[in-house]
Amino acid sequence: MTKIISSANCGNSPKMNFLMEFNIAFAKGNIKFLIEKITDDIVWNIIGHREIEGKERFIEELKKIRHEEADELIIDHILSHGKEGAVSGLIKLHNVKKYAFSEFYVFQSAKGEKIKTITTYCIEIKQISNENNF
Repeated sequence: MTKIISSANCGNSPKMNFLMEFNIAFAKGNIKFLIEKITDDIVWNIIGHREIEGKERFIEELKKIRHEEADELIIDHILSHGKEGAVSGLIKLHNVKKYAFSEFYVFQSAKGEKIKTITTYCIEIKQISNENNF
């Protein structure tokens, strides 16, 4: 079961709540929910890795990564304004890997019912020893 932690101000508007639910569904591997909430011409740009275009390719990508269910999802910030939104946080996987992420969303309309584009920035967090200095 995925543990969910979010800041107090996450979800205090319908679009912010939608983005929280979308990220929780992603962490739990709820593909059905995710595909109901995207447009047919979705574009998912995973910066530095690949760009996925169209609902079918999006579904294929979700099925590939489905095996990495999250132990914990920490949502630090959710923002929304007009047709845009953003989420940042940390996701911890069963295989002990941790990732910091920021995602930027463009909704199909200002109502925020479906997502048209996602831009993902994701960085693996490695254990840093006390001997390393920045």
